[in-house]
Amino acid sequence: MDIATTAQHIRDGNRRALARAITLVESTKPADRTTASDLLAALGTDRQALRIGLSGTPGVGKSTFIESFGKMLTGIGKRVAVLAVDPSSTRSGGSILGDKTRMDLLSRDPNAFIRPSPSQSQLGGVARRTREAIALCEAAGFDVVLIETVGVGQSETAVAEMSDLFLLLLAPAGGDELQGVKRGIMETCDMILVNKADGDLKPQAIRTCADYAGALRLMRKRPHDPEGFPKAVAVSALQEDGIAAAWDEMCSLTDWRRDTGIWDTRRTTQARFWFHEEVRAGLLNRLTSDAAIKDQLAQLEEDVATGKSRPSAAADALISQLFAAGGLTSGD
Repeated sequence: MDIATTAQHIRDGNRRALARAITLVESTKPADRTTASDLLAALGTDRQALRIGLSGTPGVGKSTFIESFGKMLTGIGKRVAVLAVDPSSTRSGGSILGDKTRMDLLSRDPNAFIRPSPSQSQLGGVARRTREAIALCEAAGFDVVLIETVGVGQSETAVAEMSDLFLLLLAPAGGDELQGVKRGIMETCDMILVNKADGDLKPQAIRTCADYAGALRLMRKRPHDPEGFPKAVAVSALQEDGIAAAWDEMCSLTDWRRDTGIWDTRRTTQARFWFHEEVRAGLLNRLTSDAAIKDQLAQLEEDVATGKSRPSAAADALISQLFAAGGLTSGD
């Protein structure tokens, strides 16, 4: 790959070059990782898009909402990129990657770009390289980047650490089955969107919206929120009702954060967070790729499996040996 040429194609908005670049940054091959790092460095960070994370339980209508929301955005002249993370099988490791088929109209829009990606073994509802894919979409000149997580529960909030706005999509009349999602995500989301506010479900959606609005008022106000946020809004992705009003609320919150400097502060904090995540992932990769360390791991695993050692004691022993022997830098 010619780095300079590829970087220029991406800056010019070449969708094929962008797709190839995302495939590159998602690769786990050492040579590809080096090339991806060089490409990202060549692209720089002078372009910024509005990053919107979207999470919710399976079947709540995330893909339908994104198509309606994306069409509304392209209709007002915005260029929209969608990064949809699909769950990977714990047995085969494969993913269906079928989100794009649910966004038939948006996928044909010349001002939209949709890229499904497997979550692989990554926890948190996103893929490990989603943040780098966002950077590529920003360099390609997209105005809004939507990150759709896998269907999530209470702890899958990693998308909040890579987005400027974090939206939680809920279904009406969820009742007790939503309690598992409630506390963890509600503490980090910027807006709750109660979807399917149409037909027979509309009254229930409005009641659910009011219930969550009351719950949000009882929670402690966050310092990076203006008055009234976080808030709950009822929408219908199917009838495209309430989508524009929700966008107006998002713009209001974004403008406030830009004016107060919170936007830049959040981006800085997120960069630090992902630096630490990369350090952790890199150390784990070194542990599993070094031949001598792999032998130690195999022996300790056997001791743990046979009950000769506790997992915590075996882990402490391995870490102590590595630091005592300088094992973490033996491959340099």
